[in-house]
Amino acid sequence: MPFVSIRISGTATKDQKSGIVADVTQSLVERLGKNPAAVQIVIEEVSTENYGAGGILIADRDAPKIEGDAHAVPSQ
Repeated sequence: MPFVSIRISGTATKDQKSGIVADVTQSLVERLGKNPAAVQIVIEEVSTENYGAGGILIADRDAPKIEGDAHAVPSQ
């Protein structure tokens, strides 16, 4: 029985999560020949306040920038 764990930052709507479940299930059916009734999928929404990258919280990275903000992501 396939078990798929998906983590996303932030939130998704019920319709978006339903689509993800349908798409992932269909992929396992087509690529691995799995029975769709046996496919188990868990979607975990991780708050952007509980997830960091590059030394800063994603919530801080995505927040509106204030001039002189020491946490602002450098311009590319």
